[in-house]
Amino acid sequence: MTILVVGASGATGRLLVEQLLDRGQNVKVILRTPENFPEHLRKHKNVTVIHASILDLSDNEMMQHVKDCNAVASCLGHNLSFKGIYGNPRRLVTDATKRLCNAIKANNSESSTKFILMNTTGNSNRDLDEEISFGQKCVIGILRLLLPPHVDNEMAADYLRTEIGQVNDLIEWTVVRPDGLIDEDKVTDYEVHRSPIRSAIFDSGQTSRINVGHFMADLIIEDETWNKWKGQMPVLYNKE
Repeated sequence: MTILVVGASGATGRLLVEQLLDRGQNVKVILRTPENFPEHLRKHKNVTVIHASILDLSDNEMMQHVKDCNAVASCLGHNLSFKGIYGNPRRLVTDATKRLCNAIKANNSESSTKFILMNTTGNSNRDLDEEISFGQKCVIGILRLLLPPHVDNEMAADYLRTEIGQVNDLIEWTVVRPDGLIDEDKVTDYEVHRSPIRSAIFDSGQTSRINVGHFMADLIIEDETWNKWKGQMPVLYNKE
């Protein structure tokens, strides 16, 4: 199996790549700055490094990069700096998601391609009636005004929900929503829920990045896990 990972140099993306390599998969990564990617991964025999900024790729180049991939995983996010939050591209996650999906559709493969998007519990699944307090609704409204990356996350997930939809012959998708991200050295027990079981704003839990990588790898490789969560927006929490 070959998987394309974008955002692979990030704190979660590189852990997903490691999880996939540990399971014997072939991985392609698109990197704007390959030197930020760990050397042991960059030089791994099962890793293909594509040196490019994802939004600068032509449509034809994007088609070629996804052509032989069974799955595409996006761990893209905005740097936590003033430029990363308020500078361009403000719709990095959304634009990359759209372009990758368009490339998959343009290839018109005989089998569907899995698309896994890393997102956040601060983004509700509007396919469901997820209960949100008035206070959280107010805070989310403020975040939409002040933090472009939050809107970007919402728009990317909404594109998969509404434009790709639940019945598509070429693309199947899952949006993974971790709660408060933390760093851990090893995979630990974690829970996966259909919707948040606690407030992402006022009572957030914790999710280790390595557990996110583990779950995303499971989605890609394990048919049982994929069939359970495709077309949904599962929420991850570390077990307390």
